[in-house]
Formats: sequence, structure tokens, C-alpha cells
Amino acid sequence: MKRFHFIGIGGIGVSAIARMFLLEGKIVTGSDLSKSIITSELEKLGAKILYTPQASNISQDTELVIYTPAISENNPELMRAKELGIPAYSYPEMLGIITKEKYTIAVSGTHGKTTTTAMIAKILIDAELDPTVIVGSLLSDEKSNFIAGKSKYFVVEACEYKRAFLNIKPNIWVITNIDADHLDYYKDITDIQSAFRELAERLGTEDHLVCAPNDKNIAPVVENLSCKIHDYSLIKKGGEINLAGEHNKKNARAAFTVASILGVSEEKIINSLNTFKGTWRRFEFKGKTARGAMVYNDYAHHPTEVIATLAMTREMFPQKKITAIFQPHLYSRTKDHLEHFAEAFKDADNVFLAPIYAAREPFDASISSEIVAEKVLSSHKGNVIFYEKFEDIAKALAIAGENDVIVIMGAGDIGSIVDLLL
Repeated sequence: MKRFHFIGIGGIGVSAIARMFLLEGKIVTGSDLSKSIITSELEKLGAKILYTPQASNISQDTELVIYTPAISENNPELMRAKELGIPAYSYPEMLGIITKEKYTIAVSGTHGKTTTTAMIAKILIDAELDPTVIVGSLLSDEKSNFIAGKSKYFVVEACEYKRAFLNIKPNIWVITNIDADHLDYYKDITDIQSAFRELAERLGTEDHLVCAPNDKNIAPVVENLSCKIHDYSLIKKGGEINLAGEHNKKNARAAFTVASILGVSEEKIINSLNTFKGTWRRFEFKGKTARGAMVYNDYAHHPTEVIATLAMTREMFPQKKITAIFQPHLYSRTKDHLEHFAEAFKDADNVFLAPIYAAREPFDASISSEIVAEKVLSSHKGNVIFYEKFEDIAKALAIAGENDVIVIMGAGDIGSIVDLLL
């Protein structure tokens, strides 16, 4: 039988499509650099995963190759697929193909798109609309980034990086917000807005755009569109929705608006949101240390997200001592937002910084976590300390007790410090 091969199968997006194919009974193979919670779950479902990417992983019995945009054009498996004439699609391209015949509800934005996607998915599931869902995290209730539905509705997180979301034609499109990010690809905020504008102009008269149209960064994107525009900021149900954090309330208003468009009653929407448990690595409670300190793990990696996460923590625990553990993500992002990071930790009593997580970027000696620490220290009254090793951070927090809250933040591998703390 023919098989479907996934390059970078452990990625949060690629793995969702792999899971979908496995549940459809297809033969799935894949490659990645290391094992993870995601690859382990795929293997349980029947995927054969190779942890040494090489050309020999692709053969004539491969029907289709799906790959993460994070790989280079010189990837040996991708090159081999092209040599053999095997069709190869990036994850965003494949997402466009899959959603083409569906009623697509796409969620984009610099911040909050994962949580908003998960909220919409939960509301529609609770309302028995039976959607198919792909989200950029693991849903708390499902422990999965993919849900197989039988209706026409397809809820998907659509990322703007490298204009990936242009592969999708949504019927309902949510823009949570637009901020300066991914400046390793985009030139500036105007360039980012141009990408959003390009997709917005594809929406037809029967399509819906859910956003805050008066926001200064969104307003230029939504001028003179033919689609129906819904202002989620006008939703006044925040007092009935029991969610901490202003950013989560904004996400909930956007989800509320989408569900209302689809005819779900206010009562069902509010009941669903009030039982929303969040997603993996979105202010996820991990447990307590031996001395009773509470530990939360969050994906925040942009200054705006750090500010929102710590503000929510302070709102929830006004009398406790908050220690932020932060791992900057990408040299380019850290450099671009250095001045903003300096002001991002005001709601933390202590700030512990780990080395920058380089991900796809080469080493850059002009920026480091030590430099970030100096910037933060210039405007922060508490302790701001750089640690070279995760183990040293864990040792420093061994004395944390019942009056402490530890918030781990970053998009890299900083989450692994949880095992050292608990």
C-alpha cells in the first residue's frame, strides 16, 4: 500500500494532519530530530517514525510528502521526493487543500489565536455542531491538536508567518490582533498588515470577518471590504464569563461572536466558555513544588504576551510573590523587541532568564539573555538574574514555598524545567 510521509512530524501543525490521516486509516510514516510527547502519541496511533532524517526514508511506495516550512530546501527527504516525482506540500499548502471543500473558520493574529481557536472549537462541540478542528496546541479536554468531526465546519488556527494563511479561504475569519512580530521575515508592521489585507480582500459578500476594526493596527486592513465585519470588542458578556486575564476575555469575545454567527445561543456559549480549561502551555497549571509553590507553564514569547500573562497572574494572586522564568525565543525577535522586553516584567517580583532559544536561526553574538537581563534590571525593582543552565534555576527556586507562584514562559524547550521543579 502507498504511504504518506511527514517531514517534521513532531511539529504542532504537521502532526495534526498526520493524526487526521491515521484516523482515516492511512499508512503514515514520518521523520523528526527527536522524540516528544507528540511523536509518542502518533506512534501509539500506528505511525512509524524515524529519528534520523535521510533520503532513504523516501521510496517509490510514498504517495505524498507533507513537510514543515521550518526545513530547508536542501532537506534530503524533500530533495529525494522531488527526484522521484512524488508530490510534496508544505503544511500550510496541505491545510489549504484539506479545508477547500469545508465551511472554514480560521483564526489568525499575533497573540491569542491558539486559545481563541480552542474556545471556538469547544463551543461548537458543546453545541453539537461536530466540527473538525486543527489547533496549534493540545486541547485540554481532548489531549490532541486534532479533532475529527463529521459536519461541514472546519475550525483551524491560521498563522501569518511567511504568509502561510494565504493558503486558506475562510468563510469566517477571526483576527485577534496585529502586532510587530516575525520580523525575521516581515520588514515591519506595514508589511505584516499587507499580508492580512491580502487575505481580507479575498473574503466575499457572504463571508464574515471578526475583529476589532477600530484597533490602530487592524483599521488599515479592513477598509472598504465587501465582507461582513463583526466587532468583537462590542460584546459585553465579559462579566458573565469567568476567565482571568483581559487578553482571555478578548479571546472569549471573539469566540462568542463566531458562535453567534453560527446560531449558537448566548446561554450555550457562556456555559461552554465557563468550563473552558485552556490548552497545553497556555498558562497551564503543572502542580506544586515540594514546598508548595504553584508552577504554571506558558507559551508567551513576545513582550505583549509576557505582559498579559504576568498581569493575569498578578490579578489571580495579588498577595503572592511571582517569579517569572523566561527563555527568549530567536535572536532576531529578542533584538527587535529588546526595549519592550525591558518593560514587560513589571508584575513579577523576580525574573530569571535562560539562554536564548535559537530555533531556526544561526548564532548571533550581538544579542544575549545577559543583555536582556541588563535591560530588565534597569527598570525593575526585584531580582533579575541570568542562569546558563535550567538546573541552576531549579536550585535557586528550591526554597520557594506556599507564598510563591512560578510562571515559566517561552516558545522553546523551557517547559522541560517543570520536571526539575516538581
